[in-house]
Amino acid sequence: MLDRQTEISTAAAERTRLRELEETYCSHGDTVHYTEEPKIFERCEGSFIYDDEDRAFLDLQMWYSAVNFGYANPRLNEAMRRQLDRLPQVASQYLHREKIELAAEIAEGAMARFGHKGRVHFNVGGAQAIEDSLKLVRNACGGKSLMFAFEGGYHGRTLGASAITSSYRYRRRFGHFGERAHFIPFPYHFRGPRGMTKEEYGHRCVEQFARLFESEYNGVWDPKAGQCEYAAFYVEPIQGTGGYVIPPANFFPELKEVLDRHGILLVVDEIQMGFYRTGKLWAIEHFGVAPDIIVFGKALTNGLNPLSGLWAREALINPQAFPPGSTHSTFNANPLGTAVALEAMRMMREEDFATSVAEKGARFLDGLKELKAKHAIVGDVDGLGLALRVEICEPHDSYTPSKAIVDRMVDEALKGDLVHGGERYGLVLDIGGYHKNVITLAPALTISHAEIDLALALMDQLFARVTPR
Repeated sequence: MLDRQTEISTAAAERTRLRELEETYCSHGDTVHYTEEPKIFERCEGSFIYDDEDRAFLDLQMWYSAVNFGYANPRLNEAMRRQLDRLPQVASQYLHREKIELAAEIAEGAMARFGHKGRVHFNVGGAQAIEDSLKLVRNACGGKSLMFAFEGGYHGRTLGASAITSSYRYRRRFGHFGERAHFIPFPYHFRGPRGMTKEEYGHRCVEQFARLFESEYNGVWDPKAGQCEYAAFYVEPIQGTGGYVIPPANFFPELKEVLDRHGILLVVDEIQMGFYRTGKLWAIEHFGVAPDIIVFGKALTNGLNPLSGLWAREALINPQAFPPGSTHSTFNANPLGTAVALEAMRMMREEDFATSVAEKGARFLDGLKELKAKHAIVGDVDGLGLALRVEICEPHDSYTPSKAIVDRMVDEALKGDLVHGGERYGLVLDIGGYHKNVITLAPALTISHAEIDLALALMDQLFARVTPR
């Protein structure tokens, strides 16, 4: 016992030292301070991360859906080691096998899914790939700089990406780089008009958008020239930071009809929902529409290496339309990242994630529905595959958003004192939503049934703990 107490005291002293250094030397601008005392983690494995006292925390957000295949995945880690020993570095003006094969894997898959030939362009982060897509769109549309995007949408915090991200918070200090997007309502049914089905509300949202093209005086359309002032519509198939809002099945097909009629490109941001998070390689597949551009990142390398990219239709990205040097990053398509990504793509092809994610997601969602029936603070639950949402509300009406309860919930979850089966656990949760009152759940796609049951048991305790008395 004395040795254990010594270990705890040593860990506490080291934690204090590191926090003092962090407070003095680290920027707070990179969003690490969601809690009063940010956690310092030491190791990770599977669905768990461990703190400096070796307490286990079940991670239900997996680095914002970047670690879809579990922490320290042996197969992907080994792919990184093999590449490290063979060709860890090469300048991007030269070619290497992994880049070529990865691009072919993604492009051939898109051809099979959407019926369009296309090409793949790589970068190092999601926001950077969004920037590349903006160049691609502007180039294809004669320099048009205006875009449509959704209320509640998130596409990154670089200057260009923040212009199509709905939150003014990300632009307020820095001004505008070009024009900000025209933000269109997303079919957020839980907070939509009462008395409408999800499908009816989705149709209503499309009708409201289509109204913009009824007259030149609605501000976006010149009927004489047959030209829209806006080049593209940037969409997340399921809103990420907006709170994992899932649209009805009719919404995107109806929206795509309006876009096609008016020559507007559909750019699909799959950075958070791609790579089987929803049970399909691309979340947009659930809705049966073909995008013009797909932007991807995060889980492509399971978080082992910064790598992102985009796929675009041939007409937009062929070498005559988008010649060499159109956009570039020193580390884009780097060998370590493309090697791990290629192995991840092989794994997704060989393992039946479509079936397992759908089955696990249904099990998790059924459990969340039981928690909703039990706890008045749970206003809404929903999910598609293993992208799940729990909307936390004031208990008097189970509808009024409660950021305060969610904030307490995150702090309590990180104490690491929830008990199940005689063991102590913590929970790692991510918060999103229009009112910052939604727990967005993105567990590892490799999560076991036992771990899903553990998550539900721990959340049950947590909900009871934070419910106002």
